[in-house]
Amino acid sequence: MPGKVTVVGAGFYGSTTAQRLAEYNIFDTVVLTDIVEGKPQGQALDLNQSRPIEGFETKVVGTNGYEETAGSDVVVITAGLPRKPGMSRMDLIEVNAKIVRQVSENIAKTSPDAVVVVVSNPLDEMTALAANVLGFPRSRVIGQAGMLDTARFTNFVAETLSVPVGSVKTLTLGSHGDTMVPVPSQCTVDGKPLSELLPAAKIEELVDRTRNGGAEVVALLKTGSAYYAPSAAAARMVKAIAEDSGTVMPVCAWVQGEFGISDVYLGVPAQVGAGGVKKVVELGLTDGELAALKTAAEAVRAKQADVASL
Repeated sequence: MPGKVTVVGAGFYGSTTAQRLAEYNIFDTVVLTDIVEGKPQGQALDLNQSRPIEGFETKVVGTNGYEETAGSDVVVITAGLPRKPGMSRMDLIEVNAKIVRQVSENIAKTSPDAVVVVVSNPLDEMTALAANVLGFPRSRVIGQAGMLDTARFTNFVAETLSVPVGSVKTLTLGSHGDTMVPVPSQCTVDGKPLSELLPAAKIEELVDRTRNGGAEVVALLKTGSAYYAPSAAAARMVKAIAEDSGTVMPVCAWVQGEFGISDVYLGVPAQVGAGGVKKVVELGLTDGELAALKTAAEAVRAKQADVASL
């Protein structure tokens, strides 16, 4: 079993991510750290007591500091405030920037060789901020967004067509927010192009629902934001890193010339394995999709520059 993975933040997102990672049974230890005294310790005790039932050996450790996280192979940053109804991801930027900065400083000291997966919102900006503070090679700092947005898009298509989710392949790139770029040209159902199965207006409606997928959940929950699908997405990224699978996934990665875009964190397809992003994969996009991706890159670039000083 590969060694240790740390999840920072024991809210719904963090604790569910820790549970999924423990139940994979591929790590020696999952460490859950949070500033609230007793919370991560209680969750760890509870999770460890589920081991005989679920049949996994991974040990879960709860802590309020960073000593027990030392030497982690992968760290997932979920710390930060979730959205409330009516809030955009950008409304969280100042408060979460302070939290992510502090967390990143601690990780840099205690786990200097880790791959870091950022999930705090606003995602693209927090990933860029963490990378700047950590000072790690940028391939080792990646954000979770595309996996989640793609899963939402896939689910909506499957429900609309009444087909199994396993028969649907979709892709979303760009930012985790207003400039999200769903990629209909890469979407298929049982290998048939989505455009042959649904009219353009219906596809656009599903694209729009995907773009607002998080807000739809927030509005229904009224307190807090989504965590089942987001934690599944983060855990799968960690699994790909731990197993060095080289799986191609849509993630928020540092783009260095691919798609004609440079020097920005952006949602792109990337090969993920040991060491984080092995390479950004340039898929064939339509002219319209590529233009939308470049627009997203410039919007995100401006916000990532703003966040550097927070």
